[in-house]
This record gives sequence, C-alpha cells and structure tokens, in this order.
Amino acid sequence: MDLDYLLAIPSWNSVGILVTFFTYLAIAGSLIPAKLVPGVTLQDGSRLHYRCNGLLSMLLLALLLGVGAKMGLLSLTVISERGLELLSATLFFSFLRLALYAAGCKSRNQSSSLKPYVTGNLIHDWWFGVQLNPSFLGIDLKFFFVRSGMMGWLFINLSVLAKTIQSATLSHSMILYQMFCLIYILDYFFYEEYMTSTWDIIAERLGFMLVFGDLVWIPFTFSIQGWWLLGNKVELTTAAVIANCFVFLIGYLVFRGANKQKHDFKKNPKALIWGKPPKVVGGKLLASGYWGIARHCNYLGDLLLALSFSLPCGISSPVPYFYPIYLLILLIWRERRDEARCAEKYKEVWVEYRRLVPWRILPYFY
Repeated sequence: MDLDYLLAIPSWNSVGILVTFFTYLAIAGSLIPAKLVPGVTLQDGSRLHYRCNGLLSMLLLALLLGVGAKMGLLSLTVISERGLELLSATLFFSFLRLALYAAGCKSRNQSSSLKPYVTGNLIHDWWFGVQLNPSFLGIDLKFFFVRSGMMGWLFINLSVLAKTIQSATLSHSMILYQMFCLIYILDYFFYEEYMTSTWDIIAERLGFMLVFGDLVWIPFTFSIQGWWLLGNKVELTTAAVIANCFVFLIGYLVFRGANKQKHDFKKNPKALIWGKPPKVVGGKLLASGYWGIARHCNYLGDLLLALSFSLPCGISSPVPYFYPIYLLILLIWRERRDEARCAEKYKEVWVEYRRLVPWRILPYFY
C-alpha cells in the first residue's frame, strides 16, 4: 500500500488530538472570563449573546502546550508530522454535520435561531444548512467552529515553525510568513466581537459549507505557505522583504479599518468616521470612510493580506499562491451574492448607494 495513502488515514492519535482540542475549546470558552457581546436582533426580536474570550483561550492553550513540551509530555512538532492524518480526521469530523442536519430537520422550535428552513432539496439543505444558530450544551456551534478554525491555523503554523527550528532550516521567508499570520490571528481574536456582526454569523445557516470551511479549509489551506516553506528554501532580497511588509501593512489597515468602521456604525450610527459625521444612505447604509470608496472594501484588504502571506515564498511555484487565488474567486462570488441580497432587501436605497459608491472592491478597476 502506498505510504502517502497510509499517512492520510486518520489514526487514533490524530482523532485524540482533535477531540482534546475541541474539548479544551468548549471548556475554556465556557469557563474563562469573557466579554458578553450581544448579537444582532433576529426576526423574532431575540438576540444571542456571544462569549468573546478567544484570545485568552488561545494564550492559555499556547502556555499549556509550551509547559507540556518543556516537561517532555508532548511534542510541538506533532502536527507538522501528522498533517495528512489530522486533515483526514478533521474532514471526517466535518461530515458529522449530517447529525446536525438530521436534528435540524426534526426541530419543532420556531425561534429565528432554530426554526428549520427546509427546501426539500437534500443537497441544498445539507450544504447550506437548515438552522441559523444551532447549539450544543449551550455552545453556539457557528461561533465555536470559526474559533476552532482560526486557532487551528495558528497551531499548525507554530508546529511547522517548531519543525524548522528542530531541523535547523529556519529562513527569513518562514519568519516573515509566521510573523504576518501571527499578527493577523492575534488581531482576529483581539477584535473577536467584530465577528458577531459578519454575514456568516448573522445570516448564513450552519451547513456543511460553513463547517467544512471553518474546520478544514481555514486551518489546512491557509497554512499551505508554511507547509511549502518547510520543504523549500527561499532567499528574499531586502527590497522584496520591504515590499512584502508594505503589502501586508496596506492590507491590514484597509481590512481592519473597514471592519471596525462597519462594526462601530452598527453599534452607533452617529459615530464619527475619519473625524466626520457619517454619510448614510436611506438611514441604513454607510457611505463614508472605506465604505465610501468601495462597497466591499474589506474584501480588498483581505486579498492584500492573503497575497502578503504568499509573497515570502517567492515566485518559483504557484502552490503557495493557492490561498490568494482561491480567496479572489470566493470573494467575487460572495460579493455577487451580497449584491443580489442587498438589492432585494434595500431596493431603491441600494440603487442610490450604488450611484454614490460605484466601485465594488477595487476603485477604478472593479
């Protein structure tokens, strides 16, 4: 039997790692002090409240792993050495979404969070989900899964970093990639409450698309650059390093700035934007700051960040650029979905907003 095939078969060790990881996140998320953030008001007038303590949970887990490694209880390189096993085991966990689908179809709860939206199309309902905010033992699963994916991405990267240090192959490219990802992930958890106002949380039902995206796609494809650098040495010029840092900085400022402006506007529609009162279309749509430059300007920041994660790998192979290319396709598809939904929801107000802000993502190009 082919060795690569064997390495892709989930082992009890890989299943144990995942179960331990999910169990830790469930316990830490429930017990560690948290900022309780109210979600958006749903159609029935109810609001979920989210425990935002991801940063503390992540730092505590990093501390526990560091102590465990120092005491010889575990290996920091285990993830990098069992990557394919963990990938297939996580994929298996994602298919357990079938149990959620079955439970959702049988639900008699009529609240906005748990009311089943069944179209009768099995594939559609399984892929997009039938419930908006299912929970398990009081834990909101949608919020839990995205936290798992983002944290999983970090610990995959750190394990890859530990492997390069162990093998004495640490390069400037790896340091640059790790630094950018670490800043991005720390920023995500520092502003974790902003996630509660994103489209995925407020509007997408929990189907296989979100579960697979959070548990498999985010941690294992966003870390492709690290895996690639583990087996390929890249020497960057000083000019390339400076240019890479510039792309990351611009991407970060646009991404974080746009999301902060949107979040602040939703909390307080009169909050100043760049020192001025916000320009609002129809009393609903923000047309100031980044949102007066492009209708989906946060996507531009996200794309620049994704590109900055890949640039440390040089241009000798297209493999490290899988993530930004995929993200470009995804965000254009998502932007088209957003545009159609907003046109239906806001009607004439959306027409006026499009007139004021004609560009979709990149001003003067798209």
